Amino acid sequence: MLTVNYYNDFFEIGQQKINFSFYELSLPDDDPVYTLKKVMEDLNFSGLLANCSDKGRTGYNPIMMYAVITYANMRGIRSIDRIVDLCERDIAFIWLTRGKKPKRDAFYEFKGKKLTSDILDDLNYQFMRRLQKEGLVTLKELFIDGTKIEANANRYTFVWRGSINYHLAGLLDSIDKLYSDYNSFLQDNGFGEKYELGNAQMFVIDGIDKVRDIIEKNRKRKITKHKKLSNNCIIEIDNCSPLELLKLQKNLMAIADGEGIAFVNGKGKRKSKLQQLYEELEHCGQRLMGYKECFKIMGKDRNSYSKTDLEATFMRMKEDHMLNGQLKPAYNVQIAVENYFIVHGYVSNDRTDYNTLIPVLEKHKKAFGEVLEEVTADSGYCSEKNLLYLEENKIDSYIKLQDHEKRKTRAYSKDIGKYYNMKTTVFEDEQVYICHDGRELRHINTEKKKQNGYTQTYEVYGCFDCSGCEHKPKCLYKYNPDKDVDKNKVMKINEVWEELREKSHANIQSEKGILKRQTRSIQTEGHFGDIKENEDFRRFNYRSSDKVYKEFMLFAIGRNINKYHRFLHAKLKKFEGKIQEKTA
Repeated sequence: MLTVNYYNDFFEIGQQKINFSFYELSLPDDDPVYTLKKVMEDLNFSGLLANCSDKGRTGYNPIMMYAVITYANMRGIRSIDRIVDLCERDIAFIWLTRGKKPKRDAFYEFKGKKLTSDILDDLNYQFMRRLQKEGLVTLKELFIDGTKIEANANRYTFVWRGSINYHLAGLLDSIDKLYSDYNSFLQDNGFGEKYELGNAQMFVIDGIDKVRDIIEKNRKRKITKHKKLSNNCIIEIDNCSPLELLKLQKNLMAIADGEGIAFVNGKGKRKSKLQQLYEELEHCGQRLMGYKECFKIMGKDRNSYSKTDLEATFMRMKEDHMLNGQLKPAYNVQIAVENYFIVHGYVSNDRTDYNTLIPVLEKHKKAFGEVLEEVTADSGYCSEKNLLYLEENKIDSYIKLQDHEKRKTRAYSKDIGKYYNMKTTVFEDEQVYICHDGRELRHINTEKKKQNGYTQTYEVYGCFDCSGCEHKPKCLYKYNPDKDVDKNKVMKINEVWEELREKSHANIQSEKGILKRQTRSIQTEGHFGDIKENEDFRRFNYRSSDKVYKEFMLFAIGRNINKYHRFLHAKLKKFEGKIQEKTA
């Protein structure tokens, strides 16, 4: 009883006694919002303002909108609804907006239309040049790493290249049969001569023979023992035009009009042979168009995509909620870091890191010129194409090799079948390898192999007579004494690739290289650990690679300004300490 009266009296009287004034509230002097203001005062927003139309009703100031979104990302807030709420309740946001209350539509329009990826990159690069002038970065070295972040797509909306290949082969078999039925129909009824229609020829498909063989073998097996098609198997169906099937349909429709054959539908109606053939062609044409659309979305560089985010690829993630190795739709996010600042961001739908290094370095070259001198990355970026690019651009490579740990083992140095453990000599201006048994392996020919748009050159060396050699089981790959008695030693060596590998390995084994590898793991992996664990950034809020990139770069810019704020704050503390020492 008394409790109710007490609380009623408190709220009635106490509310009048509290001396609450909004204008008496103030932000701390070391609040990061002041650092944001200091950074934005030196930025050139001409690109952003040029992208905003001055026609129609005047909207919110785009510079103010960028400041609000950046400050929200500095505090780890990516949700638009949460930002709208803070613009009404948080004093720092109210100070940035000057009391205005932008709604969610204004933020979505700003992020979707006005703030493009190029503008975002330009603002980040302006900030990097400021850091360069202040001596916080040099832009001459980069530490690069990547991680996979889940896309905003449903987990079970996958489309696989292998599955499409399998069903496409069955469809093409059906179409081939339809062509035969069509030609037989014209010949048996004399419609070919009457309507001047020739025999139809099935289009040619490259790579379909292998898939048909697998299907034929699966028909003879049990269902549980079906052989799966490789996702890397690419079938060229550019020549498979549904228009060819449409021509046959038009021919059948012309015959139906000429012969007075009516198309029927419904129960109790028997369809004519012509109508059945027409409908089967229409059904196969629709399926073929669907498969062509799937291949168009997927391209030749991917083997899967999600129906709810067409640019996301299914990747193996470390976070496995079902603990069964399930693949999830995700993006491969790359960062290039120097002195804890994220200089570049790059979002790719490639599952590996091989093809992401050169685009990042090209961005650096375009933004800052040819100032880059050193690149440090892990073994995921080690490829001939990448190392050759660094060599041609005179950039020192500190990239870890895939067999870095294996090189430390005794088995690596004792493997007599490898060329690097063989002696070499020169005979008639050609290099000759001497095997463990003292026999010569001479140059046979040169082979070239295309992979991902890049041509690799292999030099083939071989021994002309390995008979009687007791080291065959250790020297030959997968040696079978019953089948490989007459087999001779042959090895392929990519000399350009091996030379680049040795240079990079020598760099990372040096004292400077060891320090750089340690620094890379601290800076880049530290960023990702903080982003995923502390900030809980494990899934994007937007769909499509462009929106995903903008979402991540806004978050990265927020982290950069926070880092800059900490550097400034530390300098101020040191400066104050020196003054106190002098005055004392």
